[in-house]
Amino acid sequence: MSNTNKYRKQIIILLLLPFFFSFFSVVGQDRPSGNPPVLPFQINANDNTDDQLANQFFQTKEFTKAAEIYERLYEKKPTTNNYFYYFFCLIEIKEFGKAEKLIKSARKADQDALKYVVDLGYLYFREGDQEKSKKHYEEALKKLPANQQQVFDLANAFIIRNENDYAIRTYLKGRQLLNNSYTFSFELAAIYERMGDFTGMLGEYFILLESNKTYLQTVEDRLQNTLANDVDGSRNEMFRKYLLEKAQKEPDKSWYSEMLWWYSVQEKDFGMALIQAKSLDRRLKEDGNRVSQLAQLCTSNQDYASAIEAYKYLIAKGKDFPFYYNSRSELLKTLFLQAVSQHDPARKDLIELEKEFEMEINAIGENANSASLKKNLAHLDAFYLGKSEQAISLLTRLCEMNNLDAKTQAECKLELADILLFTNDVWEATLLYQQVYKDFKNDAIGELAKFKNAKLSYYIGEFKWAQTQLDILKAATSRLIANDAMALSLVISENFDTDSNTVALGFYSRADLLEYRNEDELAFKTLDSISSFFNYHTIFDEMLLMKANIRIKQGRYSDADTLLGELVTKYPEDVLADLALITRARLNETSLKNTTAAMAFYEELLTKYPGSIYTIEARKRFRSLRGDKGF
Repeated sequence: MSNTNKYRKQIIILLLLPFFFSFFSVVGQDRPSGNPPVLPFQINANDNTDDQLANQFFQTKEFTKAAEIYERLYEKKPTTNNYFYYFFCLIEIKEFGKAEKLIKSARKADQDALKYVVDLGYLYFREGDQEKSKKHYEEALKKLPANQQQVFDLANAFIIRNENDYAIRTYLKGRQLLNNSYTFSFELAAIYERMGDFTGMLGEYFILLESNKTYLQTVEDRLQNTLANDVDGSRNEMFRKYLLEKAQKEPDKSWYSEMLWWYSVQEKDFGMALIQAKSLDRRLKEDGNRVSQLAQLCTSNQDYASAIEAYKYLIAKGKDFPFYYNSRSELLKTLFLQAVSQHDPARKDLIELEKEFEMEINAIGENANSASLKKNLAHLDAFYLGKSEQAISLLTRLCEMNNLDAKTQAECKLELADILLFTNDVWEATLLYQQVYKDFKNDAIGELAKFKNAKLSYYIGEFKWAQTQLDILKAATSRLIANDAMALSLVISENFDTDSNTVALGFYSRADLLEYRNEDELAFKTLDSISSFFNYHTIFDEMLLMKANIRIKQGRYSDADTLLGELVTKYPEDVLADLALITRARLNETSLKNTTAAMAFYEELLTKYPGSIYTIEARKRFRSLRGDKGF
């Protein structure tokens, strides 16, 4: 049997050990070799009844009654299963003499089985003779031969008796006896983890990788489960420091960098992930594949700075590398996304970006390959540079191109509809949304068109129709669309008064549309109208958040901070509280430059809202502001 197969077998056994009662009930079906299998109709009915009755007594802890039956069963059929249960019952009822005779009798049939020496030691332990118990445990260890299966058997015997330290010593001695041909690292890691020795567990995983790097994926999978159940974050912190230290001290061992890359991605620390990805790209000659994948991941997680750095790295590799031309286009798209994600991007930067788009489009030519760039250019012109007519003209020509594939054409139609809504051409916008939905009913882009059309209805006050469409979209295949639909549906349902009064909701949706059209001050005044009409309304929390976002967009950060603080203070149990808190923390860190306040808000989020989707970001930013190195 190969080492790999042996490893798999032993891992299965090891994982079953916490459930050893079930384990032995299975093993107990073993029969001496050479005997023909017993068919179901040949089983003795009385034996079957005795098994069931003995098990029932065992489960109810009536060990005296169970021992009487197991004694008969063992005499008739001396299986491992019957031995184990009979021995356990004898120990529990303190029949130590009988238990000793049982062990010695079983050992005669298998002189090499060291598990019986362990059982004898356990018996003396239960009798209270610690010295004699230890003597037998040491004897079992001393007699351990250079045999991998015997090592497993002895270690498992110790684990069953909760003698973890002796199990560890067994594996370590086995490693020495076998000259490290098999390290027993997975088995040792499992024991260390059960004992709460996380450092010991990590050490064994890295010993394993030293001997066989192909286990990297398996180690990462097991670590992911362990780290995911880290309630207080202590294991993650320990792992982070341990791994970073290893990667720095032993840079020639690529698996440390690979694991650091993997962990950085798990933690969404894309800056560190990019450092490792570039290092691995150079060392392993990966031609940019890993870096390209990471760049896309950075963009989807809105870490545009890291994505831009990644694409520039790929472009710098030159035209001969496979990701060169794609990276040029993706870089412009990312620069665009970075610009439009800012609250108040500088006009000169936007004009410079517009020029870069035009240059790249000219370099690519008037064809389908430049369609995505043109779509982004149109968005930039319409929403940021006041060139709506130019943008509409560009998109109209693009949608009429004969060589444009249907999906790209649909994306361009959606962008055109968005711009038409921006310019108050609601009728033409809704026609385009409906057209895309009709053409792609069973596709995510069709669901997006349906959502945009529902939101248009919400903007203009058709709340019931909008909610009907949104409720359908809650089951959308796209999780993002489903979540957005659920959120907007909730805004409508929670704020649609029982007497069909939609005054507050009408003001709110109107303000939402005005903000979409960059009429920010008018949107803010519209939200103020809600407070003028109502002393209290369920929409007040949403109103405060929109007001804060408008002030952030306008660069009035102190006003925004006050509004966010009001929301968290007045509505701490609301679903928007954690969003308001993370927004406030980001605002203090990046715009108000108040590190102390930012740390306090990140910590408050971790403490009060541990289940929030923002906890990973909060923990990372808190560590960074605290001065932790590496992450």
